[in-house]
Amino acid sequence: MKLLLLSVVLFHSLLSYDYKLQPIKAGESAAYCFFGLPEVMDEHNNGNMSNSCFVNLGSSYLVIDSGPTYQYAAQAYKKIKNLKNLPVSYVIDTHVHDDHWLGNSYYVTLGAKIIGSEAFKELPKEEKTRMQRRISAEAYQQTKQVFPTIFVDKEKVLDINGKKIVIKSVNHKAHTNSDLYVYIPSEKIVFVGDLVFNQRLPSLRDGDINGWFEALERIKKINVDYIVGGHGENIDKKAVDFTYNYLKTLRNEVKKRLDDGEDIADVVNEVKMKEYKNVPFYDSIHRQNVETAYRMLEWESE
Repeated sequence: MKLLLLSVVLFHSLLSYDYKLQPIKAGESAAYCFFGLPEVMDEHNNGNMSNSCFVNLGSSYLVIDSGPTYQYAAQAYKKIKNLKNLPVSYVIDTHVHDDHWLGNSYYVTLGAKIIGSEAFKELPKEEKTRMQRRISAEAYQQTKQVFPTIFVDKEKVLDINGKKIVIKSVNHKAHTNSDLYVYIPSEKIVFVGDLVFNQRLPSLRDGDINGWFEALERIKKINVDYIVGGHGENIDKKAVDFTYNYLKTLRNEVKKRLDDGEDIADVVNEVKMKEYKNVPFYDSIHRQNVETAYRMLEWESE
């Protein structure tokens, strides 16, 4: 029997994928983050393209976005425990895109409580995820769709070991219809998920350009030293500027042509914004963003 169990453990260890994760301290705060690659999810990175962060709350860790797979989450937690061996009390999913929450399936095995927006209730429960379709079966093994059981409507405040954690819903469509951000005043840090991108172009496909811009205006007013987005390693107070400036320019350029009566095909070809040409995802996302922005602003102007 012991030999059989050993064989099973060995079999699974041989199948597992090593994400080679390394935690990076978020400035002078009590947070450490694993920063994803500025790449599309595929079988080479196996979904390691978004950020997952741990906040040391003294008696436990708070996890902001659990990552793309069960294995990713298990490996991230193992690395964090090497710094300080604490349990995980809560996991907060900043939005419904699966590269940010499929690691929930690991954290529930530790007894962690999962927090997210009401939009998770609307997700189809049986469909294959994007991650499952695009990464290797080796990396995806043990991953299941585990959804939040605690929901944030407008705002939820936690007090853990004397530290206040403010979880706020954007409450309208921005990057998605489900965006949350997590403000920890004592650490002067806010985790904003995919409301903020840097080191790669943001995607408008599930969002609303005006709603997103409004959310960023709100975030810029929060008194913090660190703004941690869902993609990219820049976490200082100016981390918001890349996404803010891109969306502002995109909106202005599209609206100007829309007001002049240009049709969508011409606008998609004209709004090149060449200053972003060398940013990862420009070739695959920018034209799509222009088209999406046109359709949104066209509807607004009618």
